[in-house]
Amino acid sequence: MTQPVTSRDRVLYGVALRLGSVATFSVMNVLIKLAEGNGAHLAELMFFRQTFALPIVLVWISFGAGLGSLRTNHIGAHLSRAALGLVSMCFVFSTILYLPLAEATTLQFTLPIFATVLGALILKEPTGWHRWGAVTVGFLGVIIVAQPGTGQMAGIGVFTGLMGALLSASVSILLRQISKTESAPTIVFWFSALSVPPTAIAFALYWTPHPIETWLLMVAVGLTGGIAQLFMTASLNAAPVSVVVPMDYTGLVWATIYGWAIFGAVPSWSTWIGAPVIIASGLYIVWREHRLRREKVERVIA
Repeated sequence: MTQPVTSRDRVLYGVALRLGSVATFSVMNVLIKLAEGNGAHLAELMFFRQTFALPIVLVWISFGAGLGSLRTNHIGAHLSRAALGLVSMCFVFSTILYLPLAEATTLQFTLPIFATVLGALILKEPTGWHRWGAVTVGFLGVIIVAQPGTGQMAGIGVFTGLMGALLSASVSILLRQISKTESAPTIVFWFSALSVPPTAIAFALYWTPHPIETWLLMVAVGLTGGIAQLFMTASLNAAPVSVVVPMDYTGLVWATIYGWAIFGAVPSWSTWIGAPVIIASGLYIVWREHRLRREKVERVIA
């Protein structure tokens, strides 16, 4: 007789999926830098990222929820999510091109900080001094990493990194609303599908001839991005957000290893000091939100 899958097994499965997502996204980031170094334009990279991820998403849905799950009565919400997601992706990809991998990854860790601020301002979520304190500490960590005024980091890279995190946090706020009526497979599909036409227009405007190696690198960007997206989505179905999100910080380990081994870039002293500050801030925000939600559920049950 087969043993039933326990909740603990599901949590471990969710953690494994999230770790796989982070590792795969890290590979995608390496491929982005390599493709750009071989002449690929940002517009080309974004087109290949979305276009070659779409077949993977369709296969995943067809073997899971089924293609019937793609029907939606909220196409306007998906259009807003696609527009915001594409702009966010543009900033994130730009940061990967402007900065070393470790620094670019570290700036993405400000997402929980921005999500807290936006949740308080837009959704009017109650935010006490604990989380506001964590937000303040997190931004101090950003200042340490960026070293404003010293010229140690490309200012444009810091700007695109923070804008990418801010817009990614905005996407997460929007997804909270969309997910009330739409399933995860539906959201993932429509983001990919609606992203292809605008990125195709940009591709037509900016594409140039490349050697076969560059085209293969860009195809790999799309494939790894699609796989990582599915791992990330599946992890949220298997385990609580508060458990899987902290796994995202392992991305700094991959970024440091790849940055040193492939690009010969070693994180600066400011990154070694500032990154733990930002990570600690993000972890505290995730933990605090988990604790407050658990207390709310306990009060309802009582």
